[in-house]
Amino acid sequence: MSDPKRSESAPAAASERRAAGSSRFYYKGSRVKQLRAFCTIAKLGTLSRAAEALFLSQPAVSLQLAALEQELGVVLIERRRRRVALSREGQLLYELAQPLIEGFDALDGEFRSRLQGLAGGELNIAAGASTIQYLLPSMVARYRTAHPDVRLHLHNVTGRDGLALLRSDQVDFAVGSMLEVPVDLSYEPIYHFDPLLIMPPDHPLASRSDVRLEDLSPYGLILPPKRLTTYRLVDLIFQQRKVPFHVAIEVGGWEVIKQYVAMGLGISIVTGICVTDADRGRLAVRNLRQYFPQRSYGVVIRKGRYLSAEARAFVDLIRPGLFMRRDYFESGHSER
Repeated sequence: MSDPKRSESAPAAASERRAAGSSRFYYKGSRVKQLRAFCTIAKLGTLSRAAEALFLSQPAVSLQLAALEQELGVVLIERRRRRVALSREGQLLYELAQPLIEGFDALDGEFRSRLQGLAGGELNIAAGASTIQYLLPSMVARYRTAHPDVRLHLHNVTGRDGLALLRSDQVDFAVGSMLEVPVDLSYEPIYHFDPLLIMPPDHPLASRSDVRLEDLSPYGLILPPKRLTTYRLVDLIFQQRKVPFHVAIEVGGWEVIKQYVAMGLGISIVTGICVTDADRGRLAVRNLRQYFPQRSYGVVIRKGRYLSAEARAFVDLIRPGLFMRRDYFESGHSER
């Protein structure tokens, strides 16, 4: 004979299992919304801004965050007077979740781009004048040949402005040189260039095969503006070695500097990226790598940034596989 108590409890147990299964299904279905709300809060810094960006009410966003924290059993956001801050656990989750959410949100566009073979897409790249002039032309030519329908926008900006464009997602990535890498960015150096002394062919130092740093003291230097990395680096090296120097002309643009040097208005210390074979015919060039570090040029992205098909195609021209999934979670490289 069957146990009546067991037969009575069986439907109840089945009902509980169905309810639990339904709860788990709802939990899985809402997880993307919870993670999107969390990532938006972390990115914008306040619940109110996140609510505006998501077209939700602030209580709705707060409830999604609270549900996510309850499910994970950790505090993700530390509430402060004006802005929120990520806890240690929140930072870890943000690094994991942000590329997933961006990839999920970009799925439709990515699918159409791949289906159409990058027809009608858009690519925004931030770079400095020297990078655009000396490093990118051959890459841009190859990219345009392979993907003629992609609208390519090169933003000619200084380093600081380029980082601002990166952080606001106005560009897909940046190409340039970095000495120090902020924690929210990833930098992959690709090309390396030596520091070079350039001077007129008839300059007194041009007859020497080995030029010391001290030999430069009597001659006026032509350097980029003080706000730029080159000037600061030259000043640092001379200060460290306690070698006096003076700047005769401060002017922007490698082409202008090379022209002024060729005219005999001074000497300069430049990065090898700007010295062409034609320049070597009108200038005396000496390598100063024993005193100054090499400058690297590479690709910079915001950590967690999802690279579109258009961006991935350009990055693969520079180096295939750069910033694949694993790179999102590695700390940025530094030249120092």
